[in-house]
Amino acid sequence: MESPNLYPVKLYVYDLSKGLARRLSPIMLGKQLEGIWHTSIVVHKDEFFFGSGGISSCPPGGTLLGPPDSVVDVGNTEVTEEIFLEYLSSLGESLFRGEAYNLFEHNCNTFSNEVAQFLTGRKIPSYITDLPSEVLSTPFGQALRPLLDSIQIQPPGGNTVGRPNGQS
Repeated sequence: MESPNLYPVKLYVYDLSKGLARRLSPIMLGKQLEGIWHTSIVVHKDEFFFGSGGISSCPPGGTLLGPPDSVVDVGNTEVTEEIFLEYLSSLGESLFRGEAYNLFEHNCNTFSNEVAQFLTGRKIPSYITDLPSEVLSTPFGQALRPLLDSIQIQPPGGNTVGRPNGQS
């Protein structure tokens, strides 16, 4: 029996604070945060991420964020590029429309976790997915929540996925 093609799946991790969270979080939050994480999934030679503009893709490291701060090997998948793009298109029309974006509850890390599980059956690291609740568990995080809830993040440099003929 012929073995199926396996495609590597990577999690790209970016610190949006560029190191400031590590230095300032003990003072501001009373607890240590290593970073403010933005993540994306790299599979089939492209990087896929979610923001306030919906699901986007670019060549790996191709957003204005530049190269990732770290790369996590999530595993391998048998899901072909064609099936994966159909899956992304359906996500972009349902769970991961741009207007569904919320900095704390439905963000790039929620997307990366969902896609990683679809492709490999594995979740992304909890230090990333637990970050919003860590921030909100502090008095300063609670005080800032109304402001932070209004923030929409869309890393520049990607192309929207799942919109036929470039329609928005």
